[in-house]
Amino acid sequence: MAAGERVVVVGAGVAGLTTAVVLAEAGVSVHMIAEQVPGVTSLAAGAMWGLYLVEPKDKVNHWGQRSLEIFRELVEDPTTGVRLTSGIEASRTAKAPPAWATDLPGFRPCGPAELPAGFLAGYRFTVPLIDMPTYLDYLLHRLDAAGGTVERRRLASLSDVGPATVIVNCTGLGAKDLLPDPDLRPIRGQHAVVTNPGLTEFFSEDTGLSPDLLCFYPHGDTVVLGGTAIDGEGGLASDDTAAAGILARCTEVEPRLATARVLEHRIGARPTRATVRVDADRREDGAVVVQSAAATCGWPRSTCRNPPVMPGTPHTAGISG
Repeated sequence: MAAGERVVVVGAGVAGLTTAVVLAEAGVSVHMIAEQVPGVTSLAAGAMWGLYLVEPKDKVNHWGQRSLEIFRELVEDPTTGVRLTSGIEASRTAKAPPAWATDLPGFRPCGPAELPAGFLAGYRFTVPLIDMPTYLDYLLHRLDAAGGTVERRRLASLSDVGPATVIVNCTGLGAKDLLPDPDLRPIRGQHAVVTNPGLTEFFSEDTGLSPDLLCFYPHGDTVVLGGTAIDGEGGLASDDTAAAGILARCTEVEPRLATARVLEHRIGARPTRATVRVDADRREDGAVVVQSAAATCGWPRSTCRNPPVMPGTPHTAGISG
């Protein structure tokens, strides 16, 4: 890009922040515009690296492996909120483990004594867990250090961004109306954050396409409990019935959680479509508009934000939970 040209990134979730950081650290003049900084859906994630119901599979596998490499590097910096953690993913049916899990450190099938009552299969592995509020704050600091700027405002149209050589749209569910993108739909998710009664390992159930999910991710003094996946719903109000169900499911698997105190509920509406959208068009004024939208995913047994991978990206495909 020539001197004086700039990129505007729209949206400040994990995809938008990642895109802005990568470009700014490459020397590009970057300006971010978002109504919420950071985005509430990314803040609500659990979160665990993983690949889940995201197409196109070949590209997602590549993006996910690149993410895994970067997250393993970020573990070395305690300010990132990223930690390598051991734990179990289990199923109430005799399911084989997904291919992506078998190559993770410490992977092995669980013996019957390791599984909670009612579970027939499971496997143990070590994977990055990400404390999303800490991680998103870390990305914001990286963006600031690289000279990127942030403007908090709501856009009615991409034509409202002002002068830009390139516009990267990372608005998630907001792209449904902003573009518009009629293929996008919401999947509402809820988490509970509780005090940690001593858990050091994660647990996640393979619940398939059920709207009632079960996972817990320890982050030091707190544990994030999940969750729900209500297809077609995008409201962000807390649901007391759903919250009670989350606590009941998690406590059944881990009785120590019965003594935990609820600190907050986190709710997000994940952008969902049949495939990841990554494409570019040139407008009449010459600006290039890059669209980046999530694919089908089950957050919180995956929060999948899938921007194109660029060298040095601090996050790409595959945050689960």
